[in-house]
Amino acid sequence: MSNEVAGGSHRAAPVHTDPEEVSVLTALSAVSDPVRITLIRELAGSADWTRSCGSFDVPVGKAALSHHFSVLRGAGLVEQRDEGVRRVNRLRREEFEERFPGLLALLLREDGVGEAR
Repeated sequence: MSNEVAGGSHRAAPVHTDPEEVSVLTALSAVSDPVRITLIRELAGSADWTRSCGSFDVPVGKAALSHHFSVLRGAGLVEQRDEGVRRVNRLRREEFEERFPGLLALLLREDGVGEAR
């Protein structure tokens, strides 16, 4: 019996949360971390499915990065899929905006309003 799962990878496929099931506290908690804000902003500036997890310039190791992506998936902000050995990402901009109008726009502002302190 093989240890492989869908997509030909040895790891389980990521679990995604529908933004409609996310509470405002979960959403705010997810976006309160500077590393996660960086991930959101970099994804916002990239085409869907073009950024692998290892392509982000953040000051954390692989385990911590995996945790940050898990939090973002749990808040309905990020969708991930495996492409070979790479896990690629998409910002769920439209879905999240529908659930929390204006929150993502605040985070993406360049004037520092969305900065975690």
